[in-house]
Amino acid sequence: MIITKISKDSTSDCNMGGAADSSTRLAKELSDLSFRAKAHWGYSAELMESWRNDLTIGPEYFETHQVFTSYIDKQLVAYYAYCKLEACTVLLDNIFVEPAFIGKGIGKALLDHLKTQVKSTENNLIRLYSEPHAKAFYSKFGFVLVGEKATSVKNRFLPIMELTLK
Repeated sequence: MIITKISKDSTSDCNMGGAADSSTRLAKELSDLSFRAKAHWGYSAELMESWRNDLTIGPEYFETHQVFTSYIDKQLVAYYAYCKLEACTVLLDNIFVEPAFIGKGIGKALLDHLKTQVKSTENNLIRLYSEPHAKAFYSKFGFVLVGEKATSVKNRFLPIMELTLK
């Protein structure tokens, strides 16, 4: 498995129409992966459709977030993205694994990679808003519940979790 950092420079591709086309293409690939991975949890088609905008990444995302993709045999299988939230804190904004690869250690590898990336900066706290089905996964890697965030769906809350790095 290869984990690659995406930057606005690395989304340029002279042979495929330039930076704008390349970043648009990658944004669509990541959006599609996000949608498939979220659907893995068995949500209704109606609910999934209501989240389409939340799961859609635009080309500008690469300018505001640190984005890392994971490939196996040249196939995109996962990605994560984070951004600066506040002093010493980053927000793990997205982490999605292709459903066929869930349970094969890719999520752990991405979290380990994230920790290494964050440790190399002045930041020492990772915050995330967890998919409720993934709360146990994050807990297994040291994230602790610090609150809940209401969503647009009545009576649905996202666990707010944090990990302090040493």
